[in-house]
Amino acid sequence: MSETTTPTRNVLRDITRDAVRARIAAVAIARFDADGFDRVTVEQVAAEAGISARSFHRYFPAKEDAVIGDPARHRDALAAAFRDQPDEEPVWTALRESFATMLVHGGDDPETGRRSVRVMTSTPSLRARNLEKHQAWAEALTPLVADRLRGTDTDLRARTIVQAALACFDVSITTWATGDDDVVAILRRSFDVLAVRG
Repeated sequence: MSETTTPTRNVLRDITRDAVRARIAAVAIARFDADGFDRVTVEQVAAEAGISARSFHRYFPAKEDAVIGDPARHRDALAAAFRDQPDEEPVWTALRESFATMLVHGGDDPETGRRSVRVMTSTPSLRARNLEKHQAWAEALTPLVADRLRGTDTDLRARTIVQAALACFDVSITTWATGDDDVVAILRRSFDVLAVRG
């Protein structure tokens, strides 16, 4: 077997695994949205997706993971998007555009995304997991924001600015989940309300 065959095979396996994972998540999220997260079992989702409950758990260790996804993947994408913003860009604008980039490249089809947000906001255990995800995002973004700030109290200012940005993100996706507007347009309007100067 050549050296190029193994990496190609691994990439294809990852693509296939990601596609199956996305399909299972879409089935789960649609069911949770229709019937309520706490009323639907893993076995019911697995049966509807055409897999066993054991297979479901190979893709998602817990039922919540089918809705919340991989926090590290989004955290890393968000941090990378922020690093890609021009240094001369105001911090608030750089954060807004970083969140916009993440939303555009998020991977969910719009209806699955809306359902996911509705399920998350209506389920206490998922709201708690979402806070954990946001904490991870804040930990990644705060030092990056602090590095761009000048003057005193850069750490406090960075923490405050990042938390305000996360609030704008939350308002944007929850507004989008119940309407028809474009999520990035809502995000930009939400950030414009505060227009923080960094």
